[in-house]
Amino acid sequence: MEENAVMEKQSIHEIKAFQEELLRRQLTYLSEHSPYYQRLFDAHGIDISGIRTLEDLQLIPTTCKDDIQRQNDDFFCVDRSAIIDYCSTSGTLGNPVTFGLVDSDLERLAYNEMRSFQAIGIRPGDSVQLMTTMDRRFMAGLAYFLGLRKLGAGVFRVGSGIPQMQWDIILQHKPKFLIAVPSFLLKMIEYAEQHGIDCASSSVEAVLCIGESLRDAQFNDSLLTKRITDKWPLRLYSTYASTEMGAAFTECAAFRGGHVHEDLIITEVLDEYENPVPDGMPGELVITTLGVRGVPLLRFKTGDIVRKHSEPCSCGRNTYRIGPVEGRKQHMVKYKGTTLYPPAMHDVLAGFPQIEQHVIEIYHNDIGTDEIVIYLSAQEPSERLLLDVKDHFRAKLRVAPKVVWRTAEELQKVIFNPLSRKPVTFIDKRIVGGK
Repeated sequence: MEENAVMEKQSIHEIKAFQEELLRRQLTYLSEHSPYYQRLFDAHGIDISGIRTLEDLQLIPTTCKDDIQRQNDDFFCVDRSAIIDYCSTSGTLGNPVTFGLVDSDLERLAYNEMRSFQAIGIRPGDSVQLMTTMDRRFMAGLAYFLGLRKLGAGVFRVGSGIPQMQWDIILQHKPKFLIAVPSFLLKMIEYAEQHGIDCASSSVEAVLCIGESLRDAQFNDSLLTKRITDKWPLRLYSTYASTEMGAAFTECAAFRGGHVHEDLIITEVLDEYENPVPDGMPGELVITTLGVRGVPLLRFKTGDIVRKHSEPCSCGRNTYRIGPVEGRKQHMVKYKGTTLYPPAMHDVLAGFPQIEQHVIEIYHNDIGTDEIVIYLSAQEPSERLLLDVKDHFRAKLRVAPKVVWRTAEELQKVIFNPLSRKPVTFIDKRIVGGK
């Protein structure tokens, strides 16, 4: 796969032709090994020999997470004895969805992250502090470790949380790069200020940021990004990935969206009727994995709302880019005539350093419309602060939700649920089980 990395600087037409050849190979593999897609092709009378171009993909029905959850075993293309690693992702119907990776899938995962790390400037011999978990069948932490190992960088596997432990490693071993959730960097800054640590003079130069958007749809820095960089002048790179993709979209130094790895994934951005949207317009990301052998996916609907940007990048790559995730389709909120997504609400709250923790809860009221309540904790809660929060919501998002004070201890039990691999700051009670 390494030789394919040069393709990203070829012409757009050459990249497309390259992907189409890989697509034809993947369709052959699915038709020979996937019980689910074999049935899908038969049920819809699909002759895969007629699928020659990226545009032809629209002749194939999409797949969603519910399909995988209902028929999880039928998406496996190999015998379980060939599986080296099992990962999982939360399912919309309650139970986790399991993915199995064969040895070549793990190598593909390492190659994907190696290219991502190279894009942000990590080189062999650099040291990187990994501030995410590698356990609980979480693919991301494993992927980062494999990619750094393949690149030849040193890894400090510190794991998530505990600012003191993170700073102890930084001050002792002086890593140049971190892999972290952006909002946790605020906790790092707060700890540094309380303990006389000068962030700006630390060894850290850049952070690969996961789980939260750093920029808006127009690539302007979010309030969260500004709060971090105002006190800790770092280069913050956004990366977007998922277990289903087994690939990542990572920003280069242009900070204009995450580049696709053209030999690993094909993407479509579709409207609610599954028609392609124009370049630069929002739609749901639909992905087709290339080269996956364990559990490959064809036209999988991610539920994430993004924009595709196809013009060549100033970094010299001609691969298209995927902009920040603006929200999840299932998390869209219609509130007082305004359409909202959680990332925009999180970012408004990030503009208030007085707020310690927050949780956004969505539910249906008695007449079946969406309601929003935001729970906040602060060292010095006040009515004035609540009014300021509501005013900022009106200014930024045109509506003001209900805001309620809670103690930090109450919210920490919700946010840092030991059963969750990620902090829980959004709860959707409109869906059965609050998933």
